[in-house]
Amino acid sequence: MNPLEIDWNRLNAIIAKHRGEKWGLIPLLQDIQETIGFIPPESMEPIAHALNLHPSQVQGVVTFYAGFSLKPKGKWVLRACRGTACHVKGSRGILRLMKKELGLEEGETSPDYQFTLETVACLGACFLAPTMMVNRDYFGKLNPTKVTSILAQYGKEKGDE
Repeated sequence: MNPLEIDWNRLNAIIAKHRGEKWGLIPLLQDIQETIGFIPPESMEPIAHALNLHPSQVQGVVTFYAGFSLKPKGKWVLRACRGTACHVKGSRGILRLMKKELGLEEGETSPDYQFTLETVACLGACFLAPTMMVNRDYFGKLNPTKVTSILAQYGKEKGDE
């Protein structure tokens, strides 16, 4: 399915599951993000209506939390750590390699929606520095060979255009 085509049946089912919940906004948004891959801007009003909120309240929560996205992301979201421990252990070079291998800058998604490249302040795995995540999987003690191997594991072969 094209990530730009919203499956409204699935989206409406998620909204219905949380309808009327007093504190249901964040769990509802998490369900949508997990299922659809992003929070479609067109869904703000139906979400607000289901929870007796104003659309601006829903928008405020979506834009406040970095875990929510208003744009489709890739199947594989790669997060490179920029924390102090990772920086000291060479994360700048790791990020540079990831950008080169993926052909992406920070915050970009590949045209085929396979990869999104992000940076984060800290992944909380300083003892494994430098670290990165692919979706929910952590990878640590990175070096160029290991990064190339990880990218290949997720379908990005060296030299892919």
